[in-house]
Amino acid sequence: MDRKHAFTFPEGFLWGCATSAYQIEGSPLADGAGPSIWQRFAHTPGMMRDGDTGDTACDHYRRFRDDVRLMAELGLKAYRFSINWSRVLPAGTGAVNAAGLGFYQRLVDALLEHGIQPMVTLFHWDLPAALDDRGGWLNPDIAHWFAEYADVCFRALDDRVPLWATLNEPWVVTDGGYLHGALAPGHRSPYEAPIASHHLLRAHGAAVQAYRAGGRHRIGLVVNLEPKYPASQSPADLAATARAEAYMNRQYLDPVFLGRYPDELREVFGEAWPQWPERDFDLIRQPLDFLGVNYYTRSVTRHDDGTWPLRAARVRQPRATYSETDWEVYPQGLTDTLLWVRQRYGAIPLYVTENGAAFYDPPTAHGGRVQDPLRVQYLHAHLRAVHEAIRQGVDLRGYFAWSLLDNLEWSLGFSKRFGLVHVDFATQQRTPKDSARFYTDVIASHGGRLDAEP
Repeated sequence: MDRKHAFTFPEGFLWGCATSAYQIEGSPLADGAGPSIWQRFAHTPGMMRDGDTGDTACDHYRRFRDDVRLMAELGLKAYRFSINWSRVLPAGTGAVNAAGLGFYQRLVDALLEHGIQPMVTLFHWDLPAALDDRGGWLNPDIAHWFAEYADVCFRALDDRVPLWATLNEPWVVTDGGYLHGALAPGHRSPYEAPIASHHLLRAHGAAVQAYRAGGRHRIGLVVNLEPKYPASQSPADLAATARAEAYMNRQYLDPVFLGRYPDELREVFGEAWPQWPERDFDLIRQPLDFLGVNYYTRSVTRHDDGTWPLRAARVRQPRATYSETDWEVYPQGLTDTLLWVRQRYGAIPLYVTENGAAFYDPPTAHGGRVQDPLRVQYLHAHLRAVHEAIRQGVDLRGYFAWSLLDNLEWSLGFSKRFGLVHVDFATQQRTPKDSARFYTDVIASHGGRLDAEP
C-alpha cells in the first residue's frame, strides 16, 4: 500500500470539535435567561475549585462570530455545541425566551455561512434551576418537560441542523450529581442515582418521539464509554470488572438497544435498585439514527470492598502516561470501545463525539505560539485508533475533538485545559496551539497527515 494513503478516511467523514454551553458561553443570565443548576452550583461556596464560575467563561455568548471564523480558519467541517435549556425556556417549561433562542439561531447561521455543519446537543448537564426545584431528574414528569423543550428547539433549528443529540453523558449526570455529589445538583444518594438515570433515559426517548413527529434529519444519543479491563483473572476481579462495566457503559445502552438493564446493577445498588414498568422501556427503546461515543481513558479494575457502591477500584498502571486529570492515555481503548459497541448493539452509525486530554499549557501564550506536544501525540495516536476501528468494519461517520477552546472544566474550574485553542481568561485572547495546527493538517489531508509521526 502507498504509505501516503495509509490513513485515508471515508468520503464524507466529519472532522469537528466540540464544546458545551455552560463551559464556554458566559453571560448565563443575559437577555432573559433563567439560572441553571450549574449557575447555582458554581455560586455555592466550596463547590468549585478556586471559586471559579461560568459567569464569563470564554465569553462565547458575545464572541461567537469570532469563534466561528476561527473554526473556519482551522478548517473544521463540523461543530458540536449544546443549547442551554434555561436560555430557551427560563422556567424550564412554558414561555419561550425569544432572545435566548435567537442566540442559537444566529450561531447556526454563522456556522453555515462558513461551511461548518452543526451538531446540536440538547442537554449537556445544565438543567434549569426552576425544574430542579420541582425535583429535577427525580421527577417522572421531566420526560415531558424535556420533550417540550426539545420540540421548541426542533421547530426553530431543524431546517438548518442535520444532527441532533438528546443527552450528553447521562452517566456523569447521575454519578457526579446524584450519587457522589461532586457535580450539580450535588446530591449523594444510592437511592436517587438509579431514579435519575431512568428518567434521563425516559426523557431521551420522549425527545426522540417528538423528533419523529416532524424532524427531517438524524437524532441520536451521546454516552461516555470507558472500557474495563480486569487487573487479574481472579473471580473477584472479573466480577468487579463486570459490575463497573455494567454501571458505566451498559446501564445507558442496554435499555436503549436491548430494552433492559444489566443484571449486575441489582448487585451494585441492592435494595436501592427500583423495579420499572415495562412500558417505560417501550419509551426508552426508540430507534436511533446514530450513537455518539465520548472516549477519554480506560480502567484496569480490581475488586475493592471499600469502594462504594461498586466494590471496584481503578488500578494505576506503571510506566503509563497520564493526563492532568489523572486519566491514562490509552488509544487502544478507543478502538476496543468502538468494536465493542458494534459487537453488542449492531452496526449503528457512530460518531466519536468527544476525545481529548488536559495537559499543562502555559496560562498565557508566548510569541504567538503554544506548544503542546503531549496533546499532539494524544490526537495522533487516538486518530490512528479511530482509523483502525474503521478498518475493522465500524461504521464511523465523524470525529469531534474535545475541546475547541480551553474552558471551565466544571467543578475543576479553569485549572485544566483541554482546548486545541488556548484562551487567556484575563483578556479572552484566543491562540491556536500546536495541536490545533496539527488537527488542521489532518483535516486538510483527510487523515493522510497521520501517516507520519507527529
